[in-house]
Amino acid sequence: MTHILAIDQGTTSSRAILFDAEMRISAVAQEEFDQHFPQSGWVEHEATDLWSTTAGTCRAVIEKAGLNIADVAAIGITNQRETTVVWDRHTGQAIHRAIVWQDRRTAEYCAHLREAGHEPMVTERTGLLLDPYFSGTKLRWILENVEGAREKAAAGDLLFGTVDSFLIWKLTGGRVHATDATNAARTLLYDIRKGRWSETICNLLGIPMQMLPEVRDSADDYGHARADLFGREIPIRGVAGDQQAATVGQACFQPGMLKSTYGTGCFALLNTGTTPVVSKNRLLTTIAYQLDGQPTYALEGSIFVAGAVVQWLRDGLKMIRHASETQPLAEKADPNQNVVLVPAFTGLGAPYWQPECRGAIFGLTRNSRPEEFARAALESVGFQTRDLLQAMRDDWAGQGADAVLRVDGGMSASDWAMQFLSDIIDAPVDRPEVLETTALGAAWLAGMQIGLYPGQAEFAETWALERQFLPKMAAAERKAKTDAWKRAVEATLAF
Repeated sequence: MTHILAIDQGTTSSRAILFDAEMRISAVAQEEFDQHFPQSGWVEHEATDLWSTTAGTCRAVIEKAGLNIADVAAIGITNQRETTVVWDRHTGQAIHRAIVWQDRRTAEYCAHLREAGHEPMVTERTGLLLDPYFSGTKLRWILENVEGAREKAAAGDLLFGTVDSFLIWKLTGGRVHATDATNAARTLLYDIRKGRWSETICNLLGIPMQMLPEVRDSADDYGHARADLFGREIPIRGVAGDQQAATVGQACFQPGMLKSTYGTGCFALLNTGTTPVVSKNRLLTTIAYQLDGQPTYALEGSIFVAGAVVQWLRDGLKMIRHASETQPLAEKADPNQNVVLVPAFTGLGAPYWQPECRGAIFGLTRNSRPEEFARAALESVGFQTRDLLQAMRDDWAGQGADAVLRVDGGMSASDWAMQFLSDIIDAPVDRPEVLETTALGAAWLAGMQIGLYPGQAEFAETWALERQFLPKMAAAERKAKTDAWKRAVEATLAF
């Protein structure tokens, strides 16, 4: 038993990655699945797609690596957070498509709760804001809009979970209904200080508490994947939401350490230690990981559109055929044009939190071409990251102000994007040798729990730098670009 199987269930694909005893990648299998957009601002997944692609990639990666199932010691799971699944406890079938974290259908209800004065209470308990992003109002929407759902929930026939809980339920054949503290902390229903579901908030939203999973540590016993799936039972021993798993994978174990993951969205987390820090800049207070019953907290800033802006260039505008074309185009962009893209396709996240806002492009001329669009798309990610880091520095009284930013995720492979990021935040950006830090974090949690992998301190020593990007941009150019971005955001918000 020399390998850990990491399940990385993401927003656009499911992946399975095998890590060996030295935490090196042995094989990767990946399968995309359909996105559903039934209305403007609505985003859904078929729960059956999440499960079938997960199970399929797990089988495929073991075969691809040429391993026997007996070589797999344990499973770690990391997942797209906030995405909401409600299923029948007797059949295991979802009663509605999964409502994805990007979905904005509950914006009006969130506004109603804010106007009624509930946000301070919710924020104090959960560290979150009243926003459609989080699971709680999505769950309420399903109970309100699926015929018979509320009655079945009251009778104890329905279960709620974020994607990790749904996969654990399916993997264990319905024997375990659980989640970890990092995923629970993203539901809008969990008191991150008391470490339990909030009865007050559940009552406010009309959610029966018997629907909710048991909350466990990020490295813990989550039962066993059933034998008929893979040939023998495999223990599930690590679970964390994708951004928290990346924080673990980047070995950001010390207060002040900072990471930013560039996937569909972008998520920056600043480790604040064992004390939750309350944001004055509409950042989120969340749980970075929980081990041995002790939560470690973080400040988080969430950008809804990062890698998704490249998908938009490819699938929406048809300007490119492959994401890899973006960097060469950006390098050829006209330096005399100042095209600014605010990619608020599903609203603006931190620190603005404007769910009704929509995207805008400024500075177009008759000569604006795909090159300028590509540059503006990549730059938009840097600008949004800068907004997050500035808010974090303000919130944490200057602590961590000189921190190096550790990056990961698909877009971090772009040298151009990472150099611009370093230039615009005026700080070093460190890219690790292992970019699969989300899966690595899930694997380490499971491997550490069974004794195959080392503890925190030794694991942190294995982190290796692939390349450091240092700021080269002149201060005057940085200010001009930043000022243009700020004007573009203000105009977008005004529109």
